[in-house]
Amino acid sequence: MQSPVDPLSDVLASLNVRAGSLSGLEAWGSWALRFGVHEHIKIGAVLDGSCWLGADGAEPVRLRTGDCFLLAARESFTVSGDLDTPYRSAEELYRTSDSRIVRIGETHGTADQERTLIVGGSVDFLDATVALLLDGLPPVVAIRGGTPPAKAIQPLLGVFLDEVSAIRMGTSVMSGRLTEILFIQALRAVVAGVSEQDGTALPGWLGALGDPRIGGALLLMHQQTGRPWTVATLGAQVGMSRASFAARFKELVGLPPLVYLQRWRILAAGRELRHSERTVASVATEWGYSSESAFSTAFKRVTGISPARYRSAPLATLTATPDGWPATPFRVPAAVDERAGSSDA
Repeated sequence: MQSPVDPLSDVLASLNVRAGSLSGLEAWGSWALRFGVHEHIKIGAVLDGSCWLGADGAEPVRLRTGDCFLLAARESFTVSGDLDTPYRSAEELYRTSDSRIVRIGETHGTADQERTLIVGGSVDFLDATVALLLDGLPPVVAIRGGTPPAKAIQPLLGVFLDEVSAIRMGTSVMSGRLTEILFIQALRAVVAGVSEQDGTALPGWLGALGDPRIGGALLLMHQQTGRPWTVATLGAQVGMSRASFAARFKELVGLPPLVYLQRWRILAAGRELRHSERTVASVATEWGYSSESAFSTAFKRVTGISPARYRSAPLATLTATPDGWPATPFRVPAAVDERAGSSDA
């Protein structure tokens, strides 16, 4: 029996993810590090002790043993034992280290010097067209050790330490898998609202998943992508009028309902084209288009290239540019008909 589709799983399955190897930081006494601007998402856990984690433009967050974190900001960021110690360059420290566990401060410490041990990795999105759906993540997400998402990975924290402590066969694969698990748990925490927030709703697609009605509509769109949806029928399915649903959906997701649906259809169809030998016509039919011609027109309108070119294009041409947008433009259509089925939206 096929598992039911939920939007988060659907999007995660579509992400071309490259997870970096795990590394560790062991610190004693007073210490503070500043890391430069980065293009990927940082993910990690505090195995022992405590620290402050901050990103430019965001208040530092206190992390303690058992807490996990996700750092989505692409700005420079800081990790420190306190907020008064001057920062030193992390790049310099890591460059001169010959171990996967980088050490700073007195290695043996004293009774009044806390030991902090952090492990972490990175996640890069090779397909920015899907990664854009994750816009709106807070700069820093703290996943507290006592919450369900953190508890789910507590048994793995020892494995994290083992992987950064020594090089073994399969280490690169294991590190990548562990990093992906941390990333998924962080997204779950964001959607569930268990991470620390300032009381305002999380913007963007992830925040919309937590809204009972709009989240329900997103679920329907992902479970029945090829259905000839209209704004009115989607609204009715979640108990809202057409106008109220359209306004609330755009407010939370940032796109009108049928523009979002078209975007997702094209992304899903593109994934099918790149990972199967199916004809363009059969893919078009599955995703709700009445003809190959209509599908090709919609596909090019969104991605900037034809389905055939998309299927054979090198992945490098579909990855993110420095400003976060795909090298192949992922366009928002100027207008979409109210019907999302035979109208070929």
